[in-house]
Amino acid sequence: MITEDSGARAPRIIRDHEVLGEAGLVSMVEVLETRCERRFRQMADQIPVVDLEAALGDNAPDGLLGAVRGAAERIGVIQVINHGVPDDLLADYSSRIGRVLSLPRADKARLASPGGHPYRGWRQWPDDFGRLELERYNVAQFDTPADARAAGVPAEYASLYQHPNVWPPDDRELRGVTFRYLDAARQLAGRVLGLYARALGIAAGAFALGALPHVRLTTNDYPAWSYPDTGSDEDKLLLLEHADDSAVTILSQEGDYQGLQVQLADGGWLPVPIVPGALQVFSGELLTRWTGGRLRAGRHRVVAGGTMTRRSTAVFCYPSLQTVVEPLAPFAPGSDGDYEPVLVWDHVRRRVEAYLADYGRPEQKAAWRDGKPYVADLSETSAGR
Repeated sequence: MITEDSGARAPRIIRDHEVLGEAGLVSMVEVLETRCERRFRQMADQIPVVDLEAALGDNAPDGLLGAVRGAAERIGVIQVINHGVPDDLLADYSSRIGRVLSLPRADKARLASPGGHPYRGWRQWPDDFGRLELERYNVAQFDTPADARAAGVPAEYASLYQHPNVWPPDDRELRGVTFRYLDAARQLAGRVLGLYARALGIAAGAFALGALPHVRLTTNDYPAWSYPDTGSDEDKLLLLEHADDSAVTILSQEGDYQGLQVQLADGGWLPVPIVPGALQVFSGELLTRWTGGRLRAGRHRVVAGGTMTRRSTAVFCYPSLQTVVEPLAPFAPGSDGDYEPVLVWDHVRRRVEAYLADYGRPEQKAAWRDGKPYVADLSETSAGR
């Protein structure tokens, strides 16, 4: 930092360790505060906090739409306020799922999918040393194939729900609260896609989710990091880097540290600020396909934060299963990459096999093959025991 002394002397460099004195030198605290403010502004510039009501209003500021477009093109994530998801719904779900995830491990193990489905019920995720990286609770859009057909899912697609959701027997309200959460997030996804269309200057309904969009929910609990800390984020990843396969993902994050990080175009990583009342919206691979690569799928990861824990809930939103996603007319001529048309049903029905091929342990694959529950072993020193 540079300050001008009186007279014609050269500027003097003030070191961070100097303290406020008679000459008006800047204190170390103020230096650090200035740095934090500058870093926060940098994050806010790249991950804008968007007032959704204002952005979708009759007189949306050009600067706001430009910020949305820039973030969607460069990194694939924005934050939204005035998003329409009721605060009391978010709080009710968080309280109920927090109680479930705080149960003794033996009780949570009874909430694992009876058939070993990795996207139903409760499961833990240990690393190669048996240390808990996260635990999660998963919910599908419908409990059974019959429920899916009754809601309008074509019969040939209803098998997607043959593995039922698993609900805790001592909280009969959680099911209704969760489904209301799914519906509110689905509506928000449609509004954000309308915002992206507006920011790109194309028809408002260009990114149509259809009459019955496909959605699913995952809540992740991340433990405190009680193992040696090398100082490198790469050595304490709780969730590996990836981009979602959805059109958009609606995320709520709770915690005392900025463990969620998004990848920048240059390969670096930027923490996603915790903004009270805001929800995060990540672009997914289907939105990238829709725009012929114009809008980037947000690659993200989660890093441990010392003794602090965090929780996030993601609702993955897709167009209806019978939708074919391909570059829309405004983007098709200039699309760069392999963006062949894909039926959403084909895109999602192989998700389990693709996940197990990439990340599944031998015992997990065996449980899935044999239709048995899978509960991972943890080391004696794991935070999850």
